[in-house]
Amino acid sequence: MIFDILTLFPGMFAGPFDESIIRRGKDKQLIDIALHNIRDWATDRHQTADDAPYGGGAGMVMKVEPLAACIESVKADRPNSTVVMTSPQGRRFTHQVAAELARRDGLIIICGRYEGIDERVRQLYVEDDISLGDYVLSGGEIAAMAIVDAVTRLLPGVLGSDESAETDSFCDGLLEYPQYTRPPEFRGIKVPEVLLSGNHELIRKWRRRESLRKTRWLRPDLLGEIALNKEDRTLLSEIEREDGACGC
Repeated sequence: MIFDILTLFPGMFAGPFDESIIRRGKDKQLIDIALHNIRDWATDRHQTADDAPYGGGAGMVMKVEPLAACIESVKADRPNSTVVMTSPQGRRFTHQVAAELARRDGLIIICGRYEGIDERVRQLYVEDDISLGDYVLSGGEIAAMAIVDAVTRLLPGVLGSDESAETDSFCDGLLEYPQYTRPPEFRGIKVPEVLLSGNHELIRKWRRRESLRKTRWLRPDLLGEIALNKEDRTLLSEIEREDGACGC
């Protein structure tokens, strides 16, 4: 997959895109990332990419002309890529949205700045709006990094094991179960015996129970958004009785 990032600050991506999973994806030639400085498409000698908003008000607005020229130039080389804009107006970025984007041929991600982007860019070019959440960032660069990271790890072959992505939090709508590794005891806290038993069915059931328990404690809203099977409902009933008995 090819990620094209359209930004006023390409230098922000140097560290995050050269480390960890994204680096692995690039090394395996499973992804390619191209950074495009929007100012390179400005036509004046100062490479102006923003201007005061019509109607007055604080701040500046990203101009339509250089951004349009940048999008059209990139789109000419990647006609099948989807143009995405990072915006507070966009749909909330979730694991399901990341999985959907991972099935696209490529992503052209526009990073907003200042008070926003001239609305005509959205009307003419944008195919998808993405928001990380209900808060304000200084620009869309951090959001673009999050999108690239979340999508990359879902591409086949990027992770050491595809099962790693399948068991992440939110993959099935729930938070992930607690994880442990050596040593078996640390400062009086022992690893649950079931994880040392070698009984794969007991381990599977324990993990599902703890995933449901953690979700019920920390994100109960998620339980109303997924289809629970018969085993899930039985486990939840047991968890509710256990928590009630201990006053949790």
